[in-house]
Amino acid sequence: MDLDRPLSPAAPPMIDPFGRAVTYLRVSVTDRCDFRCVYCMSEHMNFLPKPELLTLEELDRVCSAFIHKGVRKLRLTGGEPLVRRDVMTLIRALGRHLETGALDELTLTTNGSQLARYADDLHAAGIRRINVSLDTLKPDLFADITRWGRLPQVLDGTEAARRAGLKIKINTVALKGVNEAEIPALIEWAHGEGHDITLIETMPMGDIDGDRTDQYLPLSQVRRTLAARWTLDETDFRTGGPARYLRVRETGGRLGLITPLSHNFCESCNRVRLTCTGTLYMCLGQEDAADLRAPVRASTADDLLGAAIDEAISRKPKGHDFVIDRDHRGPAVARHMSLTGG
Repeated sequence: MDLDRPLSPAAPPMIDPFGRAVTYLRVSVTDRCDFRCVYCMSEHMNFLPKPELLTLEELDRVCSAFIHKGVRKLRLTGGEPLVRRDVMTLIRALGRHLETGALDELTLTTNGSQLARYADDLHAAGIRRINVSLDTLKPDLFADITRWGRLPQVLDGTEAARRAGLKIKINTVALKGVNEAEIPALIEWAHGEGHDITLIETMPMGDIDGDRTDQYLPLSQVRRTLAARWTLDETDFRTGGPARYLRVRETGGRLGLITPLSHNFCESCNRVRLTCTGTLYMCLGQEDAADLRAPVRASTADDLLGAAIDEAISRKPKGHDFVIDRDHRGPAVARHMSLTGG
């Protein structure tokens, strides 16, 4: 990593056509994963060839360019980010922006499978908060949902992360008829462990070998069910992402809701997504994208890269077009969530 790369004075903030400041970058460092979750990808995936991926040095360069342009929060995702070889080299390099104050937060979304190995290193690199994807506490159901995963490995990982001093938020995809009845127990477990938990509606992205109308569970329905059980208090708590948070009075914990379908979160969108190939998606639910790999590889200076980023932000749309119903069974976009970054 070229940590001594000179930076020019900070650029003006990135403002999209609808007046929203872009301050949050989510980066998929790999499309590969050691799970095959049924709502995310098919069981037999064809992953990208290595030459198409940005190197760790190139990822650092692009992320640094965004930070220079006003990004204050950076989330590393995948696939499973911790299965990328030498990924800690990138994470340590990006940590320098925390030390200078140019970046407010560096975070990670993980399936938890590698946390027992990396938790201490993540904390040492400056990460203080992570999201762990966990959809059930039933070992057999966990194996069914993830296809390749083992629940004890993930629970050991979350415990290692807590010991390392990482704040954990649990992400749970609400799946009709799958984990629907277990959602209250998941919330009680998370809050009992001191974790926030966010429920997420399944999103129509990529071919998953199934019909998403069979999976889709509107969180408006889940909220009504939970409100009959507990007292749900509105809060103004925000983490910079799309979740709206409630406090469950009886458990004392926070509950987030991410509702791209039943109540989309586009009006305050402050984020863009970079894939491991250098493709920038200005909206999760639109196919329009910008190629940042070409300018990165065309010049060692950042002029071309900066111009490409500016042009892309000028095309950021007002919102997505996600729909799931009997007339829209296929994916709204062809790419898998593992490529775009969750």
